[in-house]
Amino acid sequence: MEEKITFEENMKKLSAVVAELSKGEIPLEKAVELYGEGVRLAAVCKKQLSEAQIKITEDGGFAAPENNYD
Repeated sequence: MEEKITFEENMKKLSAVVAELSKGEIPLEKAVELYGEGVRLAAVCKKQLSEAQIKITEDGGFAAPENNYD
């Protein structure tokens, strides 16, 4: 089973990408690669936030604890 990366981990990775791009001292090819990774991470974070919002809305504002009995 594939391990799901948390929102916080994805935000940390996105922050690192932004910091690297902000330095401005990397070759163009690497900058384009990092930009693509940043766009991907931003989309994943947005999706994770949307999923969390749906859960909260469906639960009437109370997030149910996850079942960890597997």
